[in-house]
Amino acid sequence: MLKPLNNYVLLQRIEEENKTAGGIIIPDNAREKPSRGTVIAVGDGVIENGARIPMSVAVGDTVLFAKWAASANEVKIDGVDYVLIKESDILGILK
Repeated sequence: MLKPLNNYVLLQRIEEENKTAGGIIIPDNAREKPSRGTVIAVGDGVIENGARIPMSVAVGDTVLFAKWAASANEVKIDGVDYVLIKESDILGILK
């Protein structure tokens, strides 16, 4: 598995429903990429003024992240698609 560095977070996207409330099936090419994910791994945090600031998210958290995160990198590991983003691109933790 990949261990992110510093303030990076490895996420696995949570797929959205492919059907509208009215029962219309949305084809794959018309669906937006989901902006929710499960945290798979986290870095150790960023260093500021000589001190390491710990991450706010933990493995297993379900998070909402910016749809067009500037630092988003899609990676494939062992045939599974993941997203590697900066912690600052995470908007919140879903409870």
